[in-house]
Amino acid sequence: MILSALDQSPIRKGGTAANAVHETIELAKACERLGYARYWLAEHHNTSSFAGSTPEVLIARVAAETKHIRIGSGGIMLPHYSPLKVAENFRMLETLYPGRIDLGLGRAPGADGRTSVALQAGPQTWDVGVFPQQAALLRHYLEEAAGLAQWPEGHAYRSVHASPRGPGMPEMWMLASSMNGAMYAAELGLPLAFAQFISPDGSGPDAAELYRKHFKPHREGDKPHVSVAVFTLCAETEEEADRLCTTRNLWVMQLLRNQAGAFPSPEEAEAYPYTHEDRVMIRGIASRGITGTPDRVKLGLERLAAEYGAQEVIALTITYDFKARLRSYELLAAACGLAPR
Repeated sequence: MILSALDQSPIRKGGTAANAVHETIELAKACERLGYARYWLAEHHNTSSFAGSTPEVLIARVAAETKHIRIGSGGIMLPHYSPLKVAENFRMLETLYPGRIDLGLGRAPGADGRTSVALQAGPQTWDVGVFPQQAALLRHYLEEAAGLAQWPEGHAYRSVHASPRGPGMPEMWMLASSMNGAMYAAELGLPLAFAQFISPDGSGPDAAELYRKHFKPHREGDKPHVSVAVFTLCAETEEEADRLCTTRNLWVMQLLRNQAGAFPSPEEAEAYPYTHEDRVMIRGIASRGITGTPDRVKLGLERLAAEYGAQEVIALTITYDFKARLRSYELLAAACGLAPR
């Protein structure tokens, strides 16, 4: 089982966005030392919860601070942007850090409706039916720039090239939290990263099976590849893991009620005046993650990977205290037998 990390650059109450970005860089360096395979950076807009609004910019800094670990987007919300501009951003990253860049694509807005409109050049229709064509066009720009493909005769963009041109390709992934996303990955012949931490309905394993069943290789030798991203939290004791997890659980409950802000401390979360309805919701939220001692979390991840038929697990950990988050990744790496660099 390959083990990777996803970072949303969470902002804690009493902290700042600058703190969150600095912690992202420090955690990436630690994950490289610990032996994680990839470090992905998320995209969110117009939020006081996360500082990661431009993964392509943060990828450049994180890649400069590391030497071996793959750095990528988890993901770029493609419907906001021109496929050519995304291709050029990632051509530049691939040129700067050859063989280390991942381009994970998503179709969720990562923002509210008004912010989605503001991100675009002008009012446009959010037509999800266009997304597969956008993704295919983006890939063709990248392949053409790398000398792996050519525009057909008479194509409107035949004279348009993504710069800088040169060898090498970012590794493209399709992010999904539903059956639709899994089908897009299958139709395009891309690796699938399923966001189990977003999808609470248990449809993930079925989506992964649908993906494998309908996978269409883009190039000879392409095969289905599944990763699953899940909320994890390791601590030395079950009690400490449960305490640390209250931060994320309360935040998710508030998110579902459109009340989310910066992440609360465990003390604030434990003192929150929960109603019976709240406690039922919290139990459901907690059940979506895998938390506890390192051995328990390792076993949970192995079971999850088996359910999905996944070759890779992407761990997402959020705590109020950065040292606790770093320690969680350290404990998980040791439990899973990662080879430190």
